[in-house]
Amino acid sequence: MESHLKVHLVTCTPRPEETIAAAARLCYSRVGVEEIKGKMREEEVEKFLKVLMDMGHESPVEHVSFTFAAEGISRALTHQLVRHRIGCSYSQQSQRYVKLEQFDYVVPPSINSIPEAREIFIRAMKEDQEYYNRLVELLVERYSWEVSPHGKVMGKQLKAIEKRAIEDARYVFPNACETKIVFTMNARALFNFFCQRCCERAQWEIRELAVEMLKGVRAVAPVLFNKAGPACIKGPCPEGDMSCGKIEEVRKKFGSI
Repeated sequence: MESHLKVHLVTCTPRPEETIAAAARLCYSRVGVEEIKGKMREEEVEKFLKVLMDMGHESPVEHVSFTFAAEGISRALTHQLVRHRIGCSYSQQSQRYVKLEQFDYVVPPSINSIPEAREIFIRAMKEDQEYYNRLVELLVERYSWEVSPHGKVMGKQLKAIEKRAIEDARYVFPNACETKIVFTMNARALFNFFCQRCCERAQWEIRELAVEMLKGVRAVAPVLFNKAGPACIKGPCPEGDMSCGKIEEVRKKFGSI
């Protein structure tokens, strides 16, 4: 079954912008954080945060984090996502413990736009499911015989055997296989993530994920993430000859998110 991207912000550090402003001010204050927070009005938090961002002083933003849940994404995407390691944590649906009776998959738009290519792709997905099911059957039969050559395997023993079977049968699944993941990033890690993955040269699926994530964090911390996005929205494109050549279009897009 075809799957489509779903991502939402599960939770984040309460009052993230105030937390960052208080942490940054503490560096230059004789009083504690509670007293600092008690004296900071909303407009002061906004003004101070803008100065902080313009200065490029990013260490205080590590004090706040954001947790997302994503599904309808491919294993091809998560292989890229988990490469972001500093300030990030991941919990992904396991193919070792979850038997995929009917796996969902992501169809790339380029393939979806060509009828013949789509037909080939869908057929390949159906065949992969059939191969997986048959491999599970064969492995369960083999392991059951090894455990009890003359009797029927039941209960917990059967579950343990099935788990052994699916952890090897899963090798037949493609990168298109749908997965689900919960992940947390601190704000500084998000700046880096958006800079790389919102870029037009990023792979299409992780770029879509990044844009939806940016929309989510801007809703709760608009000042903090006001200038977050690909590098070209704050300066020249760093890609050189590999530039997409659409800098004005990109700036307009991220200015309206």
